[in-house]
Amino acid sequence: MQPDSPVKDYLMLHFIVLIWGFTAILGLLISIPSLEIVFYRTLIATGILGLMFLWRKTPIRVSQGALLKIIATGFIISLHWVLFFGAARVSTASVCLAGMATTSLWTALLEPIANKRKVKGFEIFLGLLVIVGLYVIFRFELDYWLGLLMAIASAFLSAVFTVINGRFAKQHNPFVLTFYEMFGAFLFSGLLLPFYAYFFADEGLQMVPKAMDWLWLILLGGVCTVFAFSVSVELMRRITAFAVNLTINLEPVYGIILAVLIFGEKEKMTGGFYLGTLIILVSVLIYPVYNYYLRRKSKGNKLLRA
Repeated sequence: MQPDSPVKDYLMLHFIVLIWGFTAILGLLISIPSLEIVFYRTLIATGILGLMFLWRKTPIRVSQGALLKIIATGFIISLHWVLFFGAARVSTASVCLAGMATTSLWTALLEPIANKRKVKGFEIFLGLLVIVGLYVIFRFELDYWLGLLMAIASAFLSAVFTVINGRFAKQHNPFVLTFYEMFGAFLFSGLLLPFYAYFFADEGLQMVPKAMDWLWLILLGGVCTVFAFSVSVELMRRITAFAVNLTINLEPVYGIILAVLIFGEKEKMTGGFYLGTLIILVSVLIYPVYNYYLRRKSKGNKLLRA
């Protein structure tokens, strides 16, 4: 390994997080509605992964029971993305990303339930800190309450499938897992289309993207989904989980900065919004640091007893 390779790995990790922060902006650049975006995003991602498996002759067989569970997880991912893009549409990319910043805290609260352990007092404190941040945002950005609520719901669903994937990843190839989850998300969005058209789409479905939409959709499905995931998996083999989690939590920061740079005045919010977002981000960034400190302390105590 070259001496500067760790630096390259960390720079690449930040680039991947920057790509993920760009997804809300792509959702605003694409002209078709949120459900249609998810339909094409998952179709493109499934197609690219499928072609990759054919090219490499990778076996993708899993048991029937596991397959149904993985596809069902894809349903959750699909709904998460519909709410995510919908939140950006009814508010702004910045508001959407502020709500999505709660994902890590939702995960911290859901993991103890999944692993049947007690929630730590510090986790409850951080959860309350997030609520304070959300209250500050709601107080100053009341016009965007619906977008913020949709983003928080999307963040909750993101935490749910993250916890589920934590178990699946121990049993299945991560790329095979992603392939079936993307297929499940594509299937769910496709099944949802007629109900959406009947109850919500007054102007009917918009299934024919514009010329530029195809470029954004390919970036969304190919770069933001398949490429970013595959590179992140590779980086996780060389970078500590602590560093990865800490960097991923910066996604809302990168996304909000990009939104302001691209959309200008439309994305500039009140001081109260940035204060509330800062409170959320501080709580989110504290969590992995605190966990890292506890692990180091635990290892130190074991060495002293040895």
